[in-house]
Amino acid sequence: MRFASLASGSRGNCLVAQADLTTVLIDCGLNLRDTERRLARLALEPADIDAILVTHEHGDHACGAFDFAAAHGTAVYLTHGTLGALRSEGRLIEGVRVSVISSKDAFSVNGMEVRPFTVPHDAREPVQFVLSDGAARLGVLTDIGSPTAHVEQTLSGCDALVLECNYDVEMLRSGAYPKWLKERIAGPFGHLDNRQSARLLGALDCSRLKHVICAHLSQQNNRPELARAALARAMGCEESWIGLATQEDGFGWREA
Repeated sequence: MRFASLASGSRGNCLVAQADLTTVLIDCGLNLRDTERRLARLALEPADIDAILVTHEHGDHACGAFDFAAAHGTAVYLTHGTLGALRSEGRLIEGVRVSVISSKDAFSVNGMEVRPFTVPHDAREPVQFVLSDGAARLGVLTDIGSPTAHVEQTLSGCDALVLECNYDVEMLRSGAYPKWLKERIAGPFGHLDNRQSARLLGALDCSRLKHVICAHLSQQNNRPELARAALARAMGCEESWIGLATQEDGFGWREA
């Protein structure tokens, strides 16, 4: 299994995972043309995408999902709560194939196993995902306010991990965001700071890990070197070994 990112950050998120002949997007928070353009950078056509797995309804994760699905006949998988939230926002498009999933049940997309798991985040029914081709496991955790024992258990033993490092505590505290937004970001249903992400990583079974990617970094409240340093300390590795997903470029293909 291999994986790559089209974009990661508050202005849009989209991850690609591929196993054999199956290719899925995790989230599609970019407009249609931008998604198509970024797929081409990875030598992918829109017709290659078998499904879009939506983690939650926030625009930076879901704003382009139904536009892409309607344009290219792609199936969309999401929880009942996320579906309801997108419906109330008027984002659903008639004719798109929708599969409602449960955070308690794994499912398959053309042989790729998808295991959703629930996370504390300020959305209707948010989930994150672990994907497997039977040989390797890719864990994705990009929007979560506070780690839980269930999250630790689910992500332990992965071969690759894309992990949110949204903000640096001091940069957020001293930054220009209004008080209510700072409290939302740092709250139990907001996002992980670098130290929280490092503690979570240190609590996992990392014996199989070949890749750790810092993701969903705030451009205002974090710096790549701070996020990488925090995760490197948790792993006991060189900072250069820790990968980085950026807003403009995501990251290129990696083999799990």
